[in-house]
Amino acid sequence: MYQLDHPWLLFLLPVPLFVWWLLPAHRQTLEAVRIPFFEQVADAAGIRPTEGSVIPRRTWLQLIVETLAWCLMLLALARPQFVEPPIEKVEPQRDIMLALDLSQSMDTKDFHAADGSTEARVDAVKKVVSDFVSKRPGDRIGLVAFGDAPYPLVPFTMDHATLQKMIAEIVPGIAGPRTSLGDAIGLAIKMFEKTTVPEKELILLTDGNDTASKMPPAKAAGIAKTKGIVVHTVGIGDPAATGEDKLDTEMLRKIATGTGGRYFFGEDQTALAAIYDVLDRITPVNQKTLSWQPRIELFYWPLGASIALIVVYYGLCGIRSLLHREVAA
Repeated sequence: MYQLDHPWLLFLLPVPLFVWWLLPAHRQTLEAVRIPFFEQVADAAGIRPTEGSVIPRRTWLQLIVETLAWCLMLLALARPQFVEPPIEKVEPQRDIMLALDLSQSMDTKDFHAADGSTEARVDAVKKVVSDFVSKRPGDRIGLVAFGDAPYPLVPFTMDHATLQKMIAEIVPGIAGPRTSLGDAIGLAIKMFEKTTVPEKELILLTDGNDTASKMPPAKAAGIAKTKGIVVHTVGIGDPAATGEDKLDTEMLRKIATGTGGRYFFGEDQTALAAIYDVLDRITPVNQKTLSWQPRIELFYWPLGASIALIVVYYGLCGIRSLLHREVAA
C-alpha cells in the first residue's frame, strides 16, 4: 500500500495564501524626475496619480503552475512511500544439542524392535533420534558424537535434512571403543557458548560408564548448571553388566537432576521412542517472530515533477521575452 511518512506536513498547503494575505506587498524606491507642473501634465493626460508600489499581477497560468509546484514540493517533503507486504522471520529461542555415544559397544545387537526382531543399539538410536529431529522444525539442533573423545559432527543448525543425513551415516567405533561422558558434556558446553538463545538443552545418550574422560562427568555437569544448560540423560545399556559395559545409571541420574533435567532408561526400541516423545513434550517449541515491512521511497517523483514544472514554465517565459525584444529591436 501507499502511505505518507509525514502526513502532517500537508497542513502547510495554505501557507502561501496566508503569506500573501498577511504580509504587505514589497515596496521599492526608484529615482524620478520631479517637475513643478506635474499636476497639469496629469490632468492633460487624463490620469490620476497614486502613491505606493506598482504590483505586477500574476497570470492565471503562472498562478496554476506555482500552486501545483508548491503542492508537489510539499508532497515530496511528506515522503510518500510504497509499503510492501510484511516479511516475517522466525527466530528459535532454544538450542538443543544431541550427544550420542558411538563407542564400540553401541554395535551390540540386544535391542528388541516392535516386530520382535533384534537389532543393534546404534540402529535403534538412529531411527528414534532422526524421528525426534523431524518433530523439532523450529529449533536449532546440533550433534556431538563421543567415544575415546568427543567430536562435533554438526553445529547448531536449522538445516535438519543435513543433520538427519549425518545421523543416518554414523557407525559405532568411529570415535573409539571407550566412553568419554564428561568430555562430551564439556564439548557441548563450549558449543553452547556461541549461542545467544535463552534456553539451552543437552540430550545425552550412552550405553556404558565413563572410561576415557579427562573431566569427571559430575564436574562437567556442575559447569553446565552454572551456564544455564539443562542436561537430559538417556541410558540404553545393561545396568547389570560388569566393567566398561556396565551402564552407570546413578551417574546419569545425578547429571540430569543436578542440571534440572530428567533421566530416562530405554530397554528396547519402543521404550526409547517413548523417551524421545516425552522429551518432545517437555521441550515445547519456543520461537520469536520478527516482522519487517520494506518501504520504497517515492519522494523523488513529486520533487522531480515540481522542479521540471518550474523549469519548463520559466524557461518558456524567458524565451518568449527574448523573442519579443528581438522583434521590438
